[in-house]
Amino acid sequence: MEIGITTFAETTTDPATGLRFDPAKRLSNLLQEMRLADEVGLDVFGVGEHHRPDFAAPSPTVILGAAAAVTSRIRLSSAVTVLGTDDPVRVFEDFSTVDLLSNGRAEVWAGRGSFTESFPLFGYGLNDYDQLFADKLDLLLKLRENERVTWEGLGRAPIDDLGVYPRPVQQPLPVWIAVGGNPNSVMRAGRLGLPLVLAIIGGEPRRFVPLIDLYRESAREAGHDPAKLPVAINSHGFIADDADDAVATFYPPYAEVMSTIGRERGWSAMTRSQSLVVGLHR
Repeated sequence: MEIGITTFAETTTDPATGLRFDPAKRLSNLLQEMRLADEVGLDVFGVGEHHRPDFAAPSPTVILGAAAAVTSRIRLSSAVTVLGTDDPVRVFEDFSTVDLLSNGRAEVWAGRGSFTESFPLFGYGLNDYDQLFADKLDLLLKLRENERVTWEGLGRAPIDDLGVYPRPVQQPLPVWIAVGGNPNSVMRAGRLGLPLVLAIIGGEPRRFVPLIDLYRESAREAGHDPAKLPVAINSHGFIADDADDAVATFYPPYAEVMSTIGRERGWSAMTRSQSLVVGLHR
């Protein structure tokens, strides 16, 4: 088992003060967090891509490149790369560069994205949401397999026997499929024989077990050995000296974030009973 941390570099408003956290300070703190995670022996640190005022990481690879210079062993991942609105050539080049800077510690977590701001921002239509991801994932996998590529699909210009550089330290560059609970996405990861990252944004973890079973069955049917395919789970959490302290510290900003997102998506406001916090005693 491996243990790590993922973040969106939140700059959300403090419910106690009404002030938004300064993005420059947040990114400075984030690099310190990544250095500390490396020092204490965590296995992976992931930075998610978002294009919103409440997050400060629209370009995870820039942050991961900076982290490569201040860490020595921890794996550096995106959590996630919104592949449908990105250029797979640029994604491969950027992560290959991070891989070289970190001496073989970069990983791509490719996902369709739970937010949609990047689609109008980069000129893509939501009607092509899934097809864009499928086509661009196909190109990304071809890029990591071959130095020269010929490809044609949705979302970018065709490529006719062109080379893509630099090549990464790792052969192949690790590519995970990150999903938020969509069965078709889980099945796609299994059919392709790619590692799965399952994001549990809400609900009881045991409710997601059928998705992992579906993933492994899809992999088996496609001729892949499920035992050789890693599965990762991401979930919100907070650790404090005791459970009461954890709830008191974690709940207000957590409820602020989830309620803000909930208003955008038509969810009801978060209540204290919905917040799952595990307190660890010394």
